Amino acid sequence: MIRQLLIATALGLATTAAQAEEITLRVHYSIPTIWTDTKEILAEAFMEAHPDITIEYDGPAESYAEGVQRLLREAVAGSLPDVAFVGLNRWRILEARGLTQPLDPFIGDDAAFAEAGYTPAIRSLGQFAGTQHALATSASTLVMYVNPDLVEQAGGSMDKFPTTFDGVIELAAQIDALGETIDGIWIDRHDWRFQSLLGSHGGRPMNEDETDITFDSEAGYAAAELYRRFAQEAGMKSYADNEARQAYPAGTLGIMMESSSLLTRFTEGAGDRFDVTIKRLPVAAEDTSKVYFPTGGSAVVMLTEDEARQQAAWEFIRFVTGPEGMKLIVESTGYAPANAIVLEDEQYLGAFYAQNENARRAHGQVAEFAGPWYSYPGAEGVAVTDLIAAALEEIAFTDADPKPTIDQLADTLRDRLSMN
Repeated sequence: MIRQLLIATALGLATTAAQAEEITLRVHYSIPTIWTDTKEILAEAFMEAHPDITIEYDGPAESYAEGVQRLLREAVAGSLPDVAFVGLNRWRILEARGLTQPLDPFIGDDAAFAEAGYTPAIRSLGQFAGTQHALATSASTLVMYVNPDLVEQAGGSMDKFPTTFDGVIELAAQIDALGETIDGIWIDRHDWRFQSLLGSHGGRPMNEDETDITFDSEAGYAAAELYRRFAQEAGMKSYADNEARQAYPAGTLGIMMESSSLLTRFTEGAGDRFDVTIKRLPVAAEDTSKVYFPTGGSAVVMLTEDEARQQAAWEFIRFVTGPEGMKLIVESTGYAPANAIVLEDEQYLGAFYAQNENARRAHGQVAEFAGPWYSYPGAEGVAVTDLIAAALEEIAFTDADPKPTIDQLADTLRDRLSMN
């Protein structure tokens, strides 16, 4: 009887301890039109594998910008969630205010983490000053959308599609010559696109500690020169992105440099007109270790300061950024995975990529060359991107010399950002 009582007491204590270890994590996310269904799928799969952790989502914010503002207000009120999904170019706002918890203690051995699919390129998306503050959960980079029919009409070949900017410009000029209703190439005059061309040449917009502008360099001049060449040599028109996003699927634009996240939209828009085809952005730098493509998408950060909750939060973060979580994200959104294992191991997305060669190309570029989308610091950080766009417009469609225009732009940004 005494033995049975002891056993029952022990079992009761064990049950109480197990119940005490159960944790409910509050999780924030944004853009419900893209993410609500996916977040529910992720939560269900995670909780099935971790029955002691419950995921509860806050009501979603409509945009990443709105989401960050909400988190800042919650920080003031002392009511931050445990985990948050934020834009890749927004998590630094939280880091700058000391709200993100460094993930390095949880990552442990860097070599083992890399073996788990977290390549240096992918990890760079959530790093600042040598510390891992976030891990990417979805990604997109600048790629070339190509119309194969126009390429062939111009005498080109998809099997021997050019891999250099010189070759692309030459082919675009041939496409542009097909007729007045056909355009050869287009790229927006926009900070993110400029950073992509800059990164292809091995350059960066700012130095590592973000105290100075660095695109007034040979890499920056070469990137700006491409805008002039696209217009003057290949006939690029000055229309805006909405018009270009209609022209490409309509079959009147041969080569469009645009975000890989638009693949589904363009494929559906083109329908039976032509086979939408993605080609990777040319790499101009001889030293490919210096190449990076600024990456759009989302990241996950840990906000809780409670040690027990931090361990549960890390389990969730590790799941959604690991191959199982990435598989669910890719299949339900079309974004590129932020884990290289998903690309390398056929068991995860082998069937998906067998039917989506365009996605394989685009996603492979992310895994190899993903880099941070630099956000300029300070109160004028967003405003100066308009100055960059204006300078690129001037270089492309006037006789402005790229080098002095870029030099002047860099000095203007230094003044506006209080770097001088």
